[in-house]
Amino acid sequence: MLLGTLFTLLAQCLLIEATSCLVKHDGGFVPDHVLRVSSRNISIACTSRQSAVVNGTSPGPELRVPAGQRTWIRVYNDLEQENLTMHWHGLAQRMAIFADGSPQGSQWPIPPGHFFDYELQTTVEDAGTYFYHSHVGMQALTASGALIVEGCERPPYQYDDERTLHWSDFFPQTDHEIEVGLQSVPLVWPGEVRAVLLNGKGIGIGHEADVSPSGDCSLPVIDVDPGKTYRFRFIGATGLSLVSMGFEGHQNLTIIQVDGGEWTKPASVDRIQLASGQRFDALFKAKTEEELASEGRQTYFIQFETRDRPEVYRGYAVIRYSKASTTPHVPTIPPLTLPNNTYDWLEYELRPLIETVTQPTLGEVTRRVIINASQLTDPQNQHVVWRLANLSWTEAVRQTPLLVDIYKFGDLAIPNYDAALANYGWDPETRAFPAKVGEVLEIVFQNTGSLVGSDGAVDIHPFHAHGEHFYDIGSGDGVYDAEANEAKLVAMNYTAVKRDTTMLYHYAATTTPGAPAGWRAWRLRVTQPGVWMIHCHILQHMVMGKSADAV
Repeated sequence: MLLGTLFTLLAQCLLIEATSCLVKHDGGFVPDHVLRVSSRNISIACTSRQSAVVNGTSPGPELRVPAGQRTWIRVYNDLEQENLTMHWHGLAQRMAIFADGSPQGSQWPIPPGHFFDYELQTTVEDAGTYFYHSHVGMQALTASGALIVEGCERPPYQYDDERTLHWSDFFPQTDHEIEVGLQSVPLVWPGEVRAVLLNGKGIGIGHEADVSPSGDCSLPVIDVDPGKTYRFRFIGATGLSLVSMGFEGHQNLTIIQVDGGEWTKPASVDRIQLASGQRFDALFKAKTEEELASEGRQTYFIQFETRDRPEVYRGYAVIRYSKASTTPHVPTIPPLTLPNNTYDWLEYELRPLIETVTQPTLGEVTRRVIINASQLTDPQNQHVVWRLANLSWTEAVRQTPLLVDIYKFGDLAIPNYDAALANYGWDPETRAFPAKVGEVLEIVFQNTGSLVGSDGAVDIHPFHAHGEHFYDIGSGDGVYDAEANEAKLVAMNYTAVKRDTTMLYHYAATTTPGAPAGWRAWRLRVTQPGVWMIHCHILQHMVMGKSADAV
């Protein structure tokens, strides 16, 4: 009976979508945007690398689409030997669930020499900062770009102009080389990041910056005008890095939006901390002509450093007030001291600007799903893998996309809800986590010490949910205590913001193997039928199995 109800709800949604808005694309169809993904040997981080690029560049072109309208984006796979999908990171895709871009979840991958027309059906509430990226293997290291949903209404905050700051990682190995190493026995880890790039530019370790800002090995530059207020759109398109960044002489940023459509009450910060998959929009107040004259400067540094990794990468960019100004040399002494702790940045501080609907209370929660994040050696094949709730999931797990199976086979393809309840929350047959429309879920990610070796290493994990955004209700050390955290929320009169990517931190570098080592908790009211991925957004971890499908 329950399986039939689940399928009926999903089938009705799919039927309405397919019949009321049926669109046929013949030879005369012209998409709103075209993206072509190919492989090129590009200049990057002061060297060259064979990389997946979008329309010939990395990052790809910034796309701007209107809120509340349908946009069609045609994506061509011009790679010679690799499959491709494109994910519209942060967009709920509630009305185009087949176009979410999750391979073997919502769609077949695009084979070489073919294209797929993606439908983006946004709402007026979606106006904000997103990005697009390939969802196959390690391609997202370079195959990504900014996606801005432009609203028709005046934003609730005033600013004169805006700048996009797209952050990415550089590794010298090719995507294929990294993937092969991660799937080898023994594991071949690709090492730590060799550069963090801002809008595709940055200085690789062991290289020196060109003086000319137009060179291939030059500091990134953000141009601003005196006296203006800017909306800085920070996009975390890194593959591995959690980046902490400070702005020399400008410790006056104000967070106004997070992860796309959620406007926040103003939150004053002196730095930005950005993990893979996250977006923050902040107001940046430029100095006046008088302040610049008093300080005798036209350029200031952005200092950025990786955090919670065995090695620290430090890089610089330049805030430039006059395009005629000479780009400064990389400082020999860092102008800023950035904190080492990461786990307390903006925790329990971000609040929605308009509190129309608040997060469910603990009393409203109908089901709690505990998802342990575990690293271990698979006893069957000796691969080092990651598991979520004892499930390791990659594209190779399924022969057919789960959503396609549901279209074709109905009840037989729907995850068994009762079987899932008895098996860590996921159905052993479909290897997917089922949820019922109307449920109020509390999802708890529990960090643990690694079972590989004997040191119990503890990693960090930016967890991302496709589809419906969730209320982030906090994090902490040790084991999650629902009653204690709820008491904290009530005492603070805290209203959570909706997010799509938040951090599972570590509070120590090592612990006892398998022991609890920190938690992150979400709550959501299930309202959007579909097949949606939940995964760690560190690309290496995804390749090693740290993903799951939810239906």
